Amino acid sequence: MKQPASEARQGGPDAPATPDPTPSSAASDASAKSTEEKKGWRALGLRLDVRNLSLLGVLAALIVVGGITKPDQFLDTNNLQLVLTQASVIGVVTVGMTFVITSGGIDLSVGAIVALASVWATTLATQEFGFAGILFTAVLVGLGCGLVNGVLIAYGGMVPFIATLAMLASARGLALMITDGKTQIVTVTSVLDLGVPDSYVLGIPPLVLVFAAVTVVGWLILNRTTFGRRTIAVGGNPEAARLAGIDVRRQRLYLYLFSGLCCGIAAFLLIILAGSGQNTNGNLYELDAIAAAIIGGTLLSGGRGTIIGSVLGVLVFTTITNIFALNNLQSDVQQIAKGAIIVAAVLVQRRTLRNGEV
Repeated sequence: MKQPASEARQGGPDAPATPDPTPSSAASDASAKSTEEKKGWRALGLRLDVRNLSLLGVLAALIVVGGITKPDQFLDTNNLQLVLTQASVIGVVTVGMTFVITSGGIDLSVGAIVALASVWATTLATQEFGFAGILFTAVLVGLGCGLVNGVLIAYGGMVPFIATLAMLASARGLALMITDGKTQIVTVTSVLDLGVPDSYVLGIPPLVLVFAAVTVVGWLILNRTTFGRRTIAVGGNPEAARLAGIDVRRQRLYLYLFSGLCCGIAAFLLIILAGSGQNTNGNLYELDAIAAAIIGGTLLSGGRGTIIGSVLGVLVFTTITNIFALNNLQSDVQQIAKGAIIVAAVLVQRRTLRNGEV
């Protein structure tokens, strides 16, 4: 008796069934292999992110534009050092902001905290203690403001938007009170020397090295520690994080402390860069930091954050600012360009969320 063709292919009716290598099964195998590869990249912390690759493309395009429009000025070593130095100050702030947004929060006070820390650290009384006095005061003021934000939000039950907005107004007012509207000149030579070319290490300004160190530490904390995993968990689902045993309130307090610490470090870098302290320092830093984090891929709703993406976002914005300045373009056009980039980034995020690609 002749066996059916299907049975003949499978070795008889009693033979174990073997699925045909149909295109659908091949596609499933390819999909499974892709999934495993992605898991492997995630395990190494080296997952290729389309957003980061896109930002690298944008940054490369900006460098080409700058090289074409102002080749002698933009590609000059001194100008490139300036771009990196300016990116360092807002970049350190952005690292702290990335943690806060990843947790589902927001910090509108970072610019005001930088201003307050910079003027408090450059008073005559503080400068009498030299380099250590200025650094310690800047960091301490940043931590103090972060502590107030954290307590109000985590234990006071205040909405982050309202609490940090109140800190923004208070810190700006206190900075104006300390300076009386005047610029406080730094006279400590050891601080000013960090801003001159003689202090550069292999052609790299010390401020850039500090920024790089903060970036590495931030990346390690977010991707390689329990603290980072708890931050992501709190941002993704605070109630689930609480049920899993995470002290959500304490975690939020630590996050705002970390943001304040970053602001204190940024204030010290700004003092080195400007050689003074002013109540207008850090103007709109909160918007630049939030924008850099968003275009870098950090979700405003929380639950996902990327330090590398945030740093690339900072470099993109700083490069745009530099190109506009070299070409004598109005600042309003620059703000429009930044706004367009932010809108595009948010639209990409929404599409990513709809497709479940987070």
